[in-house]
Amino acid sequence: MKATVNANCIGCGLCAATCPGVFAMGDDGLAHGSEFDGDPGMVQEARDGCPVDAISIEEE
Repeated sequence: MKATVNANCIGCGLCAATCPGVFAMGDDGLAHGSEFDGDPGMVQEARDGCPVDAISIEEE
C-alpha cells in the first residue's frame, strides 16, 4: 500500500507526528508519504486527522 499527500498539504506535521514510519516532513516544509506494509490503522488515523484532507491511501 502507499500513502500519498496531495497539493492541499499545509505542512502542519500532524501526519508525521501520528505515523512517522510512513510520513515525513520534507525540506519544502510539506509532508510526504511512502509505501508501507501491514496494518494500515495508524496511516488511516493520520489521513482522518488531516485538517485539509490531503492524504490518500492506495493499494498497489
